[in-house]
Amino acid sequence: MVIAIGFEGSANKLGIGIVKDGVVLSNPRHTYITPPGQGFLPKDTAKHHREHALDILQQALEEANVKPEQIDVVCYTKGPGMGAPLVSTALVARTVAQLWNKPIVAVNHCIDIEMGRLITGAQNPTVLYVSGGNTQVIAYSERCYRIFGETIDIAVGNCLDRFARVLKLSNDPSPGYNIEQLAKRGSKFLEMPYAVKGMDVSFSGLLSYIEEKAPSLIASNEYTPEDLCFSLQETVFAMLIEITERAMAHCNSEEVLIVGGVGCEYRFIPLLVISTSANGVLMFYCLLYIRFCIDNGAMIAQAGWEMYRSGAVTPLEETSCTQRYRTDEVEVTWRN
Repeated sequence: MVIAIGFEGSANKLGIGIVKDGVVLSNPRHTYITPPGQGFLPKDTAKHHREHALDILQQALEEANVKPEQIDVVCYTKGPGMGAPLVSTALVARTVAQLWNKPIVAVNHCIDIEMGRLITGAQNPTVLYVSGGNTQVIAYSERCYRIFGETIDIAVGNCLDRFARVLKLSNDPSPGYNIEQLAKRGSKFLEMPYAVKGMDVSFSGLLSYIEEKAPSLIASNEYTPEDLCFSLQETVFAMLIEITERAMAHCNSEEVLIVGGVGCEYRFIPLLVISTSANGVLMFYCLLYIRFCIDNGAMIAQAGWEMYRSGAVTPLEETSCTQRYRTDEVEVTWRN
């Protein structure tokens, strides 16, 4: 029996989760929300994490009914993510590990794939990882999560968030969620740049195009905000489905798994069902459990739990953070 506690603070959500042998005991989090039309700055996000860390930690322990002495390992997000929030959260994790005299494991944020596999039961899926800071198509091979395709500029979540600022949409609960709600009411499609380059995608040109066009199109009543959200969402999702489909064919995969905050957007479901059915894919897995799609501490605890059980422990002097920590840099010692 191993109990792991995970600290996640790579962006605007601070989460602390506790996992016991594949069972999530607690998973509270607190989100830093800015006014409509504004993003979140690293220094302000880090301040938010520092202010709420102790309250969230106490809540996690109480909900799990676990005492510090019962914790076997402390896990934290090493990266990728925003520098200042990462450092603030890592500082809390290091302090807790030393106070409780526990080993510590540094976790790659993108290995929340393990939480997806745990929750859905997927064995060896092709993974579409879509979030505010990451866009990758990933598959496991020879002790490594290999990246078959990715964004060459900005992440899909960042693209959606930035367009939400143009429309002055609320950041509560998230810009992407509010874009999706408007998109459901849109019907008139605006053709926009479709940038798939081999196995990679590019969103910056698409974003520049819609940012420039939106004010005049809305002012002239040619397109509504709902139409533009609909058009943007359909275009970026189609691009992602295309490269996922191609990776699945290359890997001869029978499973697909969506992880990351953008994976909460239900429009992905019919698009992937159509795509996978057309290609004879036998199994379809999607991480629909929103509390595990969005950044949370339990996903870090689960990944760290897997790492710790396979013998991985991070020396205290190496418990640093890095904003650029690639998925394929992690040696996957817990899978055969």
